[in-house]
Amino acid sequence: MRKTILTLAAIAATAIPTVGAVAAEGEKSFVHEGSTYVYTRTNANGQAVIEGRRYPGNEPFRFVVKGHRVTGTTGNTQVSFTTDEARGALGSGVETSAR
Repeated sequence: MRKTILTLAAIAATAIPTVGAVAAEGEKSFVHEGSTYVYTRTNANGQAVIEGRRYPGNEPFRFVVKGHRVTGTTGNTQVSFTTDEARGALGSGVETSAR
């Protein structure tokens, strides 16, 4: 689970420009371990806010990037990790596509 969360944050934090079948205009998506993640990235008070849902299951997630620290929730689980940890998880079974 932690590996999936870190991979999700790494993809979202780098804002890879991908669009999948589930994503609406302005949203990005990627596939990891059979799940599709759809998200948006905004800025609030000088911090990156990454929000979206994982399908199937429609599970919400929200991450706030403050410097080198990421905090937030995925489903009902609180998470906290460094951006370096997230980058380290990138590249482990992640499939992206652009349309």
